[in-house]
Amino acid sequence: MTLSGNICVCVFGVLLCLFSGVLPGFSSVTVRLNGKWSLSNSNGSLSLPAEVPGCVHSALQQLGYIQDPYFRFNDVSYRWIAFDNWTYTTTFTGSAHLRAAQKVLLVFDGVDTVASISLNGITVGKTDNMFRRYDFPVRDLLKDDNNVLQVSLLSPVLYASEQRRAHSAYRVPPECPPDVQKGECHVNFIRKEQRSFSWDWGPSFPTMGLWRGVRLEAFDVLQLIQVSSVPLHDFNVSQWRVQVEILVDAVQTTNGQITLSIPELDSEQTFQTQFLPGKTKNSFTLHICTTAQVKLWWPNGHGDQPFYQLTVRGFQDGFLVLNTESKVYFRTVELVQEPVVGSPGLSFYFCINGKPIFLKGSNWIPAHSFQDQVTPAVLRNLLQSAVDANMNALRVWGGGVYEQDLFYSICDEMGIMVWQDFMFACALYPTEDDFIQTVREEVIQQVQRLKSHPSIIIWSGNNENEAALATDWFSIPASQRPVYLKDYVTLYVNNIRTIVQQEDQSRPFLVSSPTNGAESEQEGWVAANPYDPLYGDTHFYSYTLDCWDWRTFPRTRFASEYGFQSWPSFSTLQPVSIKEDWSFSSNFTSHRQHHENGNQQMLLQAALHLNLPNSTDPMKRFTDTLYITQVMQAQCMKTQTEFYRRSQSEIIEGKGHTMGALYWQLNDIWQAPSWSSIEFGGKWKMLHYFAQNFFAAVLPVGFEDNGTLLIYAVSDLSHDLKLRAVVTVYSWTDLDPVCTLTSDLLLVPGGSAAVIYKQPVTALLAGCGRCTRLTCLLTFHLEDSSGQRGPTNHHFLCSPKDAEGLQRANITAKVQEDEAGYSVTLHSASVAPFVWLDVGNIPGRFSSNGFLMVSRNRTVGFTAWRPTSIAELSRSLAITSLRDVY
Repeated sequence: MTLSGNICVCVFGVLLCLFSGVLPGFSSVTVRLNGKWSLSNSNGSLSLPAEVPGCVHSALQQLGYIQDPYFRFNDVSYRWIAFDNWTYTTTFTGSAHLRAAQKVLLVFDGVDTVASISLNGITVGKTDNMFRRYDFPVRDLLKDDNNVLQVSLLSPVLYASEQRRAHSAYRVPPECPPDVQKGECHVNFIRKEQRSFSWDWGPSFPTMGLWRGVRLEAFDVLQLIQVSSVPLHDFNVSQWRVQVEILVDAVQTTNGQITLSIPELDSEQTFQTQFLPGKTKNSFTLHICTTAQVKLWWPNGHGDQPFYQLTVRGFQDGFLVLNTESKVYFRTVELVQEPVVGSPGLSFYFCINGKPIFLKGSNWIPAHSFQDQVTPAVLRNLLQSAVDANMNALRVWGGGVYEQDLFYSICDEMGIMVWQDFMFACALYPTEDDFIQTVREEVIQQVQRLKSHPSIIIWSGNNENEAALATDWFSIPASQRPVYLKDYVTLYVNNIRTIVQQEDQSRPFLVSSPTNGAESEQEGWVAANPYDPLYGDTHFYSYTLDCWDWRTFPRTRFASEYGFQSWPSFSTLQPVSIKEDWSFSSNFTSHRQHHENGNQQMLLQAALHLNLPNSTDPMKRFTDTLYITQVMQAQCMKTQTEFYRRSQSEIIEGKGHTMGALYWQLNDIWQAPSWSSIEFGGKWKMLHYFAQNFFAAVLPVGFEDNGTLLIYAVSDLSHDLKLRAVVTVYSWTDLDPVCTLTSDLLLVPGGSAAVIYKQPVTALLAGCGRCTRLTCLLTFHLEDSSGQRGPTNHHFLCSPKDAEGLQRANITAKVQEDEAGYSVTLHSASVAPFVWLDVGNIPGRFSSNGFLMVSRNRTVGFTAWRPTSIAELSRSLAITSLRDVY
């Protein structure tokens, strides 16, 4: 390919006048085959219409063959669905125009999962990978009318089991999920959403269906499959270039020109090129005009997310044969792993556009068991909820799916950085040629599809598989270990990593998470201890250590998973349960808990600091218990996240410089206990309201170390601040402050955490009058010369269960309506911790919730997601605070 022009065209549009026609005889027709198909099972006893895109479970539910799969115990009752084979059938007309084309492809954007595809009785191809796009040439099989297309799907459970049996040389663990998950076996032998066979926060629904679109593509010259654009910055000459790749399917060798232009940046180039027959990828580099002022894409909280329109036009003999537009966002990303002053090990942090950024966020799991039910509204609500809680990053976890295009487009638009796992999780995998080959195609397609999105800042090969090998999750004898290490390197390093580096030079690749990163690579890709806090990222869970004690957490370089479970609200559980289920000891609550001893762990952790609910009314005791698990989760996650945020600027015993806190997990897949901060359906748990504060751009963090109270000022801002800490001491018995203490103004550099207040608690209390640890508590905030910066925080001097003088607050509420929506004005008779407002099944969210009330009056906003009224909200509103549950 030769470059015929390397100039910036500052008068855009001149070239367009030269090419005003379309090539005679050139045509391209797309016939969408989405919509109503028919669906039947293997023996024909069930036959019904079914939507495409869709899946078998959704089709059965829509026509009333099954109830809501999420109702009570239906995940187990409906196991039979995944053990049957199912066939989708449609009939379409093959127009003369379609059949006259030089090439006709039958394209499937997503088949779930193992299928044989036939057209008019002739098999055209097979599929075995949910994450791949498949296309098959069908021109010669088309008829004028009544073309019959059939997709025959095999039971994924039986297929996985057969693949496991065929792999007789050695076992590839794990064989089956733990019994508590009520799942299916051998999920690592099928390239399908791994969690669909069950997980510790979700049900087992091994889906089958056409989960993405189906179409015919007919063309005479060439068909555009994919355009990707990846901006790269040359720091030596301070110039941007855009790497544009055009993936086409050409009927025959085609010579022509490709013109790339970004008019807003006065940049245009034309290239002579040749498309060879079949599928080819042609790469071009558009150099951006050096005089153009390029606006950069920034993560949420650090700047705007501007984009430019790239136009790609292809010409043959002066006629337009290709014309498409795509968005281009300019940003650079670097993962910095370098020696740390005063510490062994290496740093681990991301620089966006040369600026170190602390990643604040969570982990994303599939939003539904049935992907056809993940609507644009669901995606937008969840991602907006992340942004509204001051998050700037989400990790798309490797046991789900590569998300739909809209997910990444919304992340681009909202400034959410995405850590993108490849879909391998908590398992070892086979490395037979056919398995490797389908994975290679999967990786190529997904990287080509997604690499234009600036939101994706890193690719990661798998979830926890390095750790599984290193810490011997699967009890592999030492003599067999080399076999598994070799398989690991074959799959993730020799294949996935090699492909990613060929396809995308614009962002880093990690082989696993957690990992020691560069150090793991030195140790042959599997480190002795992938959880080492001196390197890489860590996952950390402990349900027995006291999670209000910051010393129990690892002072890691980057925390990419950590969490505690809670139950969702009663309004979320009610539609999928009946009265006999509403007890913490019911079969239902046991059935929904897919994590071993999870229900007991929640109560044991809560009981360390809180009195457990003891109402004699069984219903109240149940709802109070749901509440107390949310209090525990929110306070534990607050303590841990604040520890990571204050650790960003210091090294203690070689550990620290923490530059990321992504808690497990953002969202839920069904109505059940889990680590999420957002319930299935979008309702915020107490944790998510807390996240709004603990991820604030400017945050005071208070904690005790050897009896001394320290308050740190944490700032994500780019500029320096002069801040003071204001500490207010309250008695548990009284809403009037006992005393207020103020520190001097201190300089807090942008992007840092600095100690701003330090005093022994005994001295603080002695100087404050009538206070002991048991009778008093603290609130504190930051101020600059113009007033308060960031949220007000709290510090308990004792466990709330030991608090002397804590009374029932008897909070009353008045609901009002104004132009912004609804507001609730609360009046409290006394100090009230963890004040929780709930309006039952009225969807929406409060401006603040779960808070410590130390004033007589407080007004909270409520945004409703459907029409409501003052009367309905007043009727539905329930208010709970800590002293109300015992």
